[in-house]
Amino acid sequence: MYRLIIVAIFLLMSKSAIPDDQRIILQSTTSAQNSGLYDYLIPFIAEDTGIVVHVVAVGTGQAISNARNCDGDLLLVHSKQDEEQFIKDGHGLYREDLMYNDYVLIGPSDDPIGASLADSINAALTKFLDQDATFVSRGDDSGTNKAELRLWHRIDVNPRDLQQYRETGSGMGATITIALEMNGYTLSDRSTWLAYGDKKQHRIVFEGDPPLFNQYGIIPVSPNRCPDTNVSAAIRVTEWLLSEKGQDIISRYQVAGQQLFFPNAR
Repeated sequence: MYRLIIVAIFLLMSKSAIPDDQRIILQSTTSAQNSGLYDYLIPFIAEDTGIVVHVVAVGTGQAISNARNCDGDLLLVHSKQDEEQFIKDGHGLYREDLMYNDYVLIGPSDDPIGASLADSINAALTKFLDQDATFVSRGDDSGTNKAELRLWHRIDVNPRDLQQYRETGSGMGATITIALEMNGYTLSDRSTWLAYGDKKQHRIVFEGDPPLFNQYGIIPVSPNRCPDTNVSAAIRVTEWLLSEKGQDIISRYQVAGQQLFFPNAR
């Protein structure tokens, strides 16, 4: 109800007080960008709303920081705790679940540590403690990096204490490339892995455990903190994505015959 009140107020205001600019900047994750989702989705948004969406794709931490600095009109990321803090601090109008997928552990096809034999992600990560295998982390404060660190925390491990732990400080695509070159393992969102080109001799070695769930949220930036934000257009795009039509279009995006994102707006 609170969100609907905000939407009604700003859509009414957009007819008079708020300039009706037809362009917005979307601060978002490299995972959504690398998957090809935006190349697929943005033309539909433009056709139905008349709004052109320009995407700045960085890690979730950087995307949130950019939005706090008023360098965007809309935020689409995947670190719910940080998103809720963004709202609590007054930087966003509201937050809604948009879609989800999951994280997967990628490794060499021969899986030398036997991660594929584990019955949980905890057990899979424990195998890195006493075996000489390289784990490549994004190390970039992204949503994926935060999720990975939470998984290590579940088994009371500081991964930086591991001899073969490497941090790239890069996006998901670049981190996958480095993991492949080092014949190592990495945690990836499923969408980026499926959309990735030359997988060499690597595959998904562990998947399907509930802690690997990956939720994406969407937040219009608040004009109370960022007076120049194009709030009217940001809300229209948000509501289109949350609508039955927007959710259906998201659900129809596939790579190699596989659905990459699963809409779950309320």
